[in-house]
Amino acid sequence: MNPQDFQPLLARHPFSKDFGPRQIARLSTQARPAGFAPEQIIFRSGDECTDFYLIMNGRVALEMPVGKRVLHIQTLSDGDEFGFSALIMGRPMTFQARALQPVETLAFDGGRLLAACHEDPELGFVLMRRLLLIVSERLDATRLQLMDTYSPVAARAGN
Repeated sequence: MNPQDFQPLLARHPFSKDFGPRQIARLSTQARPAGFAPEQIIFRSGDECTDFYLIMNGRVALEMPVGKRVLHIQTLSDGDEFGFSALIMGRPMTFQARALQPVETLAFDGGRLLAACHEDPELGFVLMRRLLLIVSERLDATRLQLMDTYSPVAARAGN
């Protein structure tokens, strides 16, 4: 596929809602398809992740190892994104990502995205703002899951 093939897909993805046509065209030059099989671990917590993903089709579980358990934090599906740590070079992944069913994504190399942000500060501002919203959402999901798992009511229920 060539970059023009990714433009309509990228333009329809909710992540791109704040990007203009020029920015979508630029991002599409960096997109590449990446697919994952059911139960495939896409990356593990602590791994260095180089790619940021936009889910086009399928479901992905974000999980966090807690002792000997793996705590399910959030289920992502069509229109969601994951792997934002790829844009924070040198920082390990916080979560584990696991495909729950066949998953089709558009993948972006984090280093190349950062370079594009340096070259085009307007693109960088919109991209970083969108990423902050993702980080905020993940923190909320993690907080709620931990409260649910470790609350006194959950303990009495046998969780």
